[in-house]
Amino acid sequence: MTPSQIHQLQSDFFNSRMTFNIDYRINSLKKLKAVLLREEQEIYQVLKTDLGKSEFESFVTEFQVVIGELDTYIKNTRKWSKPKSVRAALLNFPSKARQYPEPYGKALIISPWNYPFQLALGPLVGAVAAGNTVTLKPSEFSKTTSDLLKRVCEESFEPGHVAVVLGDGEVAQQLTALKWDYLFFTGSPAIGKKIYQAAAEHLTPVTLELGGKNPAVVHQSANLEVCSKRIVWAKFLNSGQTCIAPDYLLVHESVKEKLVELLKKEITTFFGENPQESEDYPRIIGEKHFDGLMELLQDVNVIVGGNNDKAALYIAPTLVNEPAREDDIMQNEIFGPLLPIISYSDKADIEKWISSYDKPLGAYVYSNDTDFSSWFIAQFSFGGGAVNDSMVQFLNEKLPFGGVGTSGIGSYHGKKTFDTFSHYKSVVHRGTWLDVPLKYPPYNLPISLVKKVLKWI
Repeated sequence: MTPSQIHQLQSDFFNSRMTFNIDYRINSLKKLKAVLLREEQEIYQVLKTDLGKSEFESFVTEFQVVIGELDTYIKNTRKWSKPKSVRAALLNFPSKARQYPEPYGKALIISPWNYPFQLALGPLVGAVAAGNTVTLKPSEFSKTTSDLLKRVCEESFEPGHVAVVLGDGEVAQQLTALKWDYLFFTGSPAIGKKIYQAAAEHLTPVTLELGGKNPAVVHQSANLEVCSKRIVWAKFLNSGQTCIAPDYLLVHESVKEKLVELLKKEITTFFGENPQESEDYPRIIGEKHFDGLMELLQDVNVIVGGNNDKAALYIAPTLVNEPAREDDIMQNEIFGPLLPIISYSDKADIEKWISSYDKPLGAYVYSNDTDFSSWFIAQFSFGGGAVNDSMVQFLNEKLPFGGVGTSGIGSYHGKKTFDTFSHYKSVVHRGTWLDVPLKYPPYNLPISLVKKVLKWI
């Protein structure tokens, strides 16, 4: 089917109001969960094929995230779909006020290749729970996973309810040219701007989950032994291809030398003397991305790593010492296993570096000085972050996940995904047993008295 035909099919399905039935939504999610549990080993295999992920990493960062979301929605969709009472305005007395969550309608979700399973199905689960139909366009770069997503969704949902459209950027352009009721995109800021422009043609509401140059600041008070482990884990998970990974370190000059030695040690502890032989170290998604990463290593001081194998799409965990702001590696988000390390002497240095970039999706501070951590959180605007760790904000479904400025618009996770894909319709229910004449013409009351009444209520 063409994008236009799928669009029409979903319009007809939504207009049938089948998805307004809460039992139908929950049963659809239960069926999806059953299919995923049956296909668990196949899911690990496709992620291994596309990104070289180990079964453990695929379970923790992809499979279990989606199953957890499904469990949350199967349990809570009925409750979340009920009207919400709010305090009534005294001016409307006698009355009640409620918000009615209703689905937007036809939702388009465009998902990326770096976490191709959970970043596709996570938003989809919330959109279905909220009562929308969904067209999912997964990335063509993670082809094996995208093929599985199509098969899984076709088995789990009725035609017209959820469709998976495979294809390249041209197919994505065909989809975004159509009029959707909601558009959810995860990817780069550059593509996000194009998506936003396409949505603006139809005034379609959007959520854009983008990225940025995420800083991690290591204060002289930090527990270096602990933070070095956490930095290496966060940076080299998925071979650095994570939108909220630390993109560069700002390390106090007094502890930089020790931290570098500890980072080297932890890389070896995690992945061995030759990370290419480690079952736990993933691969780069494709040759184009591989070549771009290797170009970033030109004319910089590599202090560990840098070795690579293009045929295997392998780049070792790499530490880069003191790059300049004008170096290519410091221009844009790296999105790979290259970690620049820059020393600072005071807060002014930190401010100079971080403020030279757009607002990041993530920001991290390693410090046992609570005043310094508080200053960092208050000083800089970013989507989300952590103190004495990195990326763990994503693991708490009660913390909405999203960016600010060029790192994104809107947020999701847990109930927030339901809210994102719902329009809350505000309704006042007036009683008729009393009808105060104050609001009706002719308006004979003096304004001074009206002001006093309004001030009192």
